[in-house]
Amino acid sequence: MTAPIVKSVLGGSRASESQRSATWIAALAWVALACGLPLVSSDYALFQYSQVCSYAIALLGLNILTGYNGQISLGHGAFYAIGGYTTAILIERWAIAYGWTLPVSGVLCFVVGFLFGLPALRLAGTYLALATFALALSVPQILKHYDAWTGGTQGMVVPKPDSPHFLKLNSDQWIYFLTLAILLLLTLIASNLLRGRIGRAIIAIRDNPIASQTMGIHNALYKSFCFGLSASYTGIAGSLAALSVGYVSPDSFTAWLSITLLVGVVVGGLASISGAVLGAIFIQFMPSLTYEISKSASWAVYGVSLIVCMYVMPGGVASLFERVWQRTAQRFS
Repeated sequence: MTAPIVKSVLGGSRASESQRSATWIAALAWVALACGLPLVSSDYALFQYSQVCSYAIALLGLNILTGYNGQISLGHGAFYAIGGYTTAILIERWAIAYGWTLPVSGVLCFVVGFLFGLPALRLAGTYLALATFALALSVPQILKHYDAWTGGTQGMVVPKPDSPHFLKLNSDQWIYFLTLAILLLLTLIASNLLRGRIGRAIIAIRDNPIASQTMGIHNALYKSFCFGLSASYTGIAGSLAALSVGYVSPDSFTAWLSITLLVGVVVGGLASISGAVLGAIFIQFMPSLTYEISKSASWAVYGVSLIVCMYVMPGGVASLFERVWQRTAQRFS
């Protein structure tokens, strides 16, 4: 009687290994495709792809907070702005190399997010969402007020970085590869973090905060850390976006940006790392696509597309792709 059980267990192990191998092959194929895009794309298309990578980093950070930890935020556009302006100020005012501005943006946004998360621990659900939404509303006004540092309503010009001399790349190609490399690095860090002890604690707090507290998990510390980490990812994304666009302005970081980021997380898939890229593709290209469909009612088409996505794919685009991929891998395993 034990033989069939052992056989089934071994068979399941082999199937699991084959699925993991297929997943790695698919991931490497996507990376190879992404690296080959500059060979067949125009500079404007590369600019759009760089924006997708920047959005994907921001959505990955927001997904850590909302999808894995269960905290709803409508204010991550503020951290996106802080990251962008940090890069602009360090380059323009203090002539610091752009490479150093990225970790500075990440650390600064981590501190701001961690400190903001401490008083927000008393809030949950819609109350936390409203508190973060207030942050999204106030930051653009603060940026306009301190015009000696931020340029006020006129904003600041951010010079696009040149590629290293040993690489024969123009600015758009270099920014794309730089943004893609940072996206891959941060994705790997987030994946390892969420699969480890910290990730299990974060998910336990989301599922049952009382039970996690009973198990010895410091809910307040982990939730504040999660808020800071999420803000750090978003700040780095804002810095990369500033380098890609070459300009920052308070009007570029309105409350609508925060809502757009949350839409990208939901459409891509909550608690899904790959969903960050899919959601970024949606929020980057869907508005222009709806405008091509109907110039007079583009936002109505955008709203209908959101309703259709939520009805057809309630778990997000990533969940649909995952189901299709699992069935395909099982069929050929």
